[in-house]
Amino acid sequence: MMPISIFMISSINRCLYKVIKQSRNAPFKCHICNLRVWQPWLLLYYKQLLTKLKPIKMRKLKLQMQLSVDGYVAGPNGEMDWMTWNHDPEILKYITDLTDTSGTIVMGRKLAEGFIPYWENASKNPNDPSNPFAYKMVDMPKVVFTKTIAKSSWDNTEVATGDVTEEINKLKSGNGKDIIVYGGATFVSDLIKKNLIDEYHLFINPTIIGNGMAIFKEVEQKLKLKLVKASPFSCGIVVLTYQPADK
Repeated sequence: MMPISIFMISSINRCLYKVIKQSRNAPFKCHICNLRVWQPWLLLYYKQLLTKLKPIKMRKLKLQMQLSVDGYVAGPNGEMDWMTWNHDPEILKYITDLTDTSGTIVMGRKLAEGFIPYWENASKNPNDPSNPFAYKMVDMPKVVFTKTIAKSSWDNTEVATGDVTEEINKLKSGNGKDIIVYGGATFVSDLIKKNLIDEYHLFINPTIIGNGMAIFKEVEQKLKLKLVKASPFSCGIVVLTYQPADK
């Protein structure tokens, strides 16, 4: 069967009457859509098929990040001592469920240099309480965005050196589960500035640190969000889930 383009659906409506009037023994070629058919029923079949076509579902880029109440993701020198580490079972399940909806991890090079070795070591230590989760981190394909290295030295990891928007959109158009990003701060700031994040999962820790690294300061225009869900946990963290209002 000949290939069908989505643009044909409107022109099919216009030439359907013409083709039915044609003889069944002669081909009909419409001057509008250039569609050649031998039988009127075939054109009707194409029309039915096109009306059932669904838009291609793009993969979402989801941000999971820890923040202080005053909006910092780390101290001035990258300090993490303000974060809440005594996670309760409910928040651990939230993190696991969020991870399970994802099929690719993207991150900046600076984060990758600590993130990837940490989870690789945890996966090799059966006594580490995070061992089962570590396997998820190790097994999931990763893409590291960088301008300084040309080839990955980590397992199951590719390097992206091109334009961030083009590289992210290429990943979004691929097959599989959604994409998740954990950082670092500079990389995430760029994603937010370019409005590439489709879903924000902001883990608000019950701490004010007064100064530090921010991820929203590079935004040049107002970015309106819609609240999808607010999830408070007994450990004191509240997870705020947002989506861009225009998506």
